[in-house]
Amino acid sequence: MNALADNTDGPMQYFVYYRVRADLDVDDAHAGIRAMQSELERLTGVRGRLLTRVHEESTWMEIYVDVADPVAFETALEAAVAAAGVRDYIEDGAARHIERFVECA
Repeated sequence: MNALADNTDGPMQYFVYYRVRADLDVDDAHAGIRAMQSELERLTGVRGRLLTRVHEESTWMEIYVDVADPVAFETALEAAVAAAGVRDYIEDGAARHIERFVECA
């Protein structure tokens, strides 16, 4: 059984972080991520945010809150990331890291 489907502690919060390439056109990449997030919101109803680490602008974080259906959301997120070519933004040797949190009981 899928561990995500067993979530009974309420909505899940997603934090997705990664290091982007140094030669990246930041404005184009920001626009690409935001377009991907808009499509994801259209499909899932979950609005995303994009942040950058203070004093380390090459580390970006996407945040998605109050995800009620993690299985459907992750399926849609994976498809949206692939369709938008987001992995092309990531530094060689780096990866997108997905962290999932729920409210403390």
